[in-house]
Amino acid sequence: AREKEEKKLKAKQKETARLQAQATSDGPKKSEKKQKKKAAGDENPEDFIDPETPSGEKKSLAPQMAKQYSPSAVEKSWYSWWESAGYFGADPASTKPPFVIVLPPPNVTGALHIGHALTVAIEDAMIRWRRMSGYNALWVPGVDHAGIATQVVVEKKLMRERKLTRHDIGRDKFISEVLKWKDQYGGTILGQLRRLGASLDWSRECFTMDDQRSKAVTEAFVRLHKDGLIYRDYRLVNWDCTLLTAISDIEVDHLELKEETMLKVPGYSSPVQFGVLISFAYPLEEGLGEIIVATTRIETMLGDTAIAVHPEDKRYKHLHGKHAIHPFNGRKLKIICDAVLVDPTFGTGAVKITPAHDPNDFEVGKRHNLEFINIFTDDGKINSNGGAQFEGMARFAARVAVIDALKEKGLYKDTKKNEMNLGICSRSNDVVEPMIKPQWFVNCHTMAKAGLDAVRSKKIEIIPQQYEQDWYRWLENIRDWCVSRQLWWGHRVPAWYVTLEDEQLNDLGSNNDRWIVARNECDAMLEAQKKYPGKKFQLNQDPDVLDTWFSSGLFPLTVLGWPDDTADLRAFYPTSVLETGLDILFFWVARMVMMGMQLGGDVPFQKVYLHPMIRDAHGRKMSKSLGNVVDPLEVINGTTLEDLLKRLEEGNLDPNELSVAREGKKKDFPDGIAECGTDALRFALISYTSQSDKINLDIKRVVGYRQWCNKLWNAIRFAMGKLGDHYAPPATIVVSSMPPVCKWILSVLNKAIGKTVTSLEAYKFADATSAIYSWWQYQLCDVFIEAVKPYFFNDSQEFDSARAACRDALWVCLDNGLRLLHPFMPYVTEELWQRLPQPKDSCRKTSIMISEYPSVVKEWADDKLESEFGIILDTVNKLRSLKPPTDTNESWLA
Repeated sequence: AREKEEKKLKAKQKETARLQAQATSDGPKKSEKKQKKKAAGDENPEDFIDPETPSGEKKSLAPQMAKQYSPSAVEKSWYSWWESAGYFGADPASTKPPFVIVLPPPNVTGALHIGHALTVAIEDAMIRWRRMSGYNALWVPGVDHAGIATQVVVEKKLMRERKLTRHDIGRDKFISEVLKWKDQYGGTILGQLRRLGASLDWSRECFTMDDQRSKAVTEAFVRLHKDGLIYRDYRLVNWDCTLLTAISDIEVDHLELKEETMLKVPGYSSPVQFGVLISFAYPLEEGLGEIIVATTRIETMLGDTAIAVHPEDKRYKHLHGKHAIHPFNGRKLKIICDAVLVDPTFGTGAVKITPAHDPNDFEVGKRHNLEFINIFTDDGKINSNGGAQFEGMARFAARVAVIDALKEKGLYKDTKKNEMNLGICSRSNDVVEPMIKPQWFVNCHTMAKAGLDAVRSKKIEIIPQQYEQDWYRWLENIRDWCVSRQLWWGHRVPAWYVTLEDEQLNDLGSNNDRWIVARNECDAMLEAQKKYPGKKFQLNQDPDVLDTWFSSGLFPLTVLGWPDDTADLRAFYPTSVLETGLDILFFWVARMVMMGMQLGGDVPFQKVYLHPMIRDAHGRKMSKSLGNVVDPLEVINGTTLEDLLKRLEEGNLDPNELSVAREGKKKDFPDGIAECGTDALRFALISYTSQSDKINLDIKRVVGYRQWCNKLWNAIRFAMGKLGDHYAPPATIVVSSMPPVCKWILSVLNKAIGKTVTSLEAYKFADATSAIYSWWQYQLCDVFIEAVKPYFFNDSQEFDSARAACRDALWVCLDNGLRLLHPFMPYVTEELWQRLPQPKDSCRKTSIMISEYPSVVKEWADDKLESEFGIILDTVNKLRSLKPPTDTNESWLA
């Protein structure tokens, strides 16, 4: 430091003498400060504004960098150029190693939500990184027809606009309405995916109901049926009495009730009571008294066919094999022993059995060969099996009537509050009713075993590993999968029912042996003629459609052309990684594994990465009724509180929910949401993935990363000023001759590169963003740029060599740092990288996204120097902490 000060003093004396000599000959010169001020006054504002760029052409940049980062200005034009230049495409004939991701297909009817944004941020980061690392990277886009969701939306539209139901216009016209609606609104989410910078190969875009995918779904059904894995049977299903269809488990929301609760149910003018346990008595035969049972669904007693007790329960040993008498129809209910179902310590130790309306009772019914009596119509009314006294009543109106009738007979005992789990359909908000229906099922047991073995043998790796136990538990206890739905929008079941000439077509499908499964009606006709030679018959196709998850489960195969033997299928199957939310590990991921191995002959992907579920800043699940749902586009573009409230009012919330939602918005976003841009949102979401299974999203953190983008912007502006207009980076740099601070920054850059790459390889995305952020913020901007400023503010020839080395080191840092950051922040890195000078005698790639991803350079590593600098920086930080708060203007290495 003393030597430096002495040199500076000598240089100052020398400069003073030079200026005095110059003053006698040329006269005084204006100060540099005045020159700069004059130059600033001569600035043309137009020089800082990017010219308009025709769509699909490379972005035209302003001659001068804007003085502040603007997300909307930076993120304009780049995407259409990337897409039109073909940078997103993959070639099945390429010799590069493949890296393939299939985008979880969003609903065709949907709009972007924050979960989509997280999916895109993670998957695009992986794809861009692998593409830059020399892989033949393919990211396949597609959308799902979303059978039940789409049908519900279009049915509501029909009723709202024309006061018509789908039955009023018929199946063909209704399908036309859905297709019109899909053509009008179906592309919305694809545009939003582009807005997020998703580098998807749009040339391979597909739709689960396009011709190729429909052909594949039919083929899969036929093959699975031929292999004995698809069958038709009467089984218990989740039935929606409003939509009049079976629904999948994922479409059932479970409402936890802690006590008596009155809930609004579609179709009922008054709230319905839930969360209570009702006790009543069945009279016993032979004057043996009565037996008390309890239920949360008293109306189902109309379908009871037995009463179960534990075989070791001494209280009921004398009743084994005896009967109770149903009070409303005289039906005999056998007292059966079942150690599996009955807990003798719970309640009275006696359990009413309704095999046709309860999953547990269904299994008891099969074990004991009981009668299965369905008491409900499809729309949830009591049918003739429920007795004339109750026939025609809506199920929850019958609930009240049954209690009253029991009271009249002196059989009602009491009602107590009871914690319970109530199934609600996520589409209709109706209470799900377990009902026995003839449906098509997939036998999952052999396929599930293959899925279990694939994970145990590490042929498929689940990340985070903790979810492997969930995988084992679910697949070890798997039930057969109901794949038919009583809808009109979807893939129609490729099965035809044979009605012989001398029979009447009273009940389509009443005889399971009469079904013919075929690829088309012609094949079905030929098959039926073989089965019933010389007989006349009529064929009727099953009106049902297949569960949406059936076609989704085939997606990794069908997007690559299966069942045809395509170049894509040969080159890209199995895919590399499946990235999705942990909530659909079983509903979608497991089914893809089962169907992929069964039909494709191999696992559909080698790794499964499950991202956390996003919640609000307070840890609450995002819900429209709470007003805490975050629309990614509102974060990207920014919005006012007024507009946030306006959007709430345009929704379908009832007045009470709207009031709560409005207060939630006002509390969380009193000043609206600042414009953050896509890059900041993506980086923030990925940085959150270190949180276990939930992300508590705070928009303030996204705003912080938007401000950090401004820091990057200013670092490049500084660099461009110091590099100069005529600077050309060398093809290679000689680190050994550089000043210590340059050696240090390259060594820590090397560490950041290594940490980022190893983190990406381990799917630790938050660690990767942390390594990049720390290097840019705390090492490049806070230390290196501050440390080299004196070299640039002093024109002395004595520092020419060091100044040149600093320029080279600065350029290397910015070039590598931007390429390192690009997968996470594609827009700002492209714009800044395009402004960097091009190296001498080299053919630089036209875009950062196809340039090479940084890799560790052995010659840059200098652990000893890093350790020494660590001591210096630690000392400086301690000295700074002793300074008065106002003394902050000195550069630490000045």
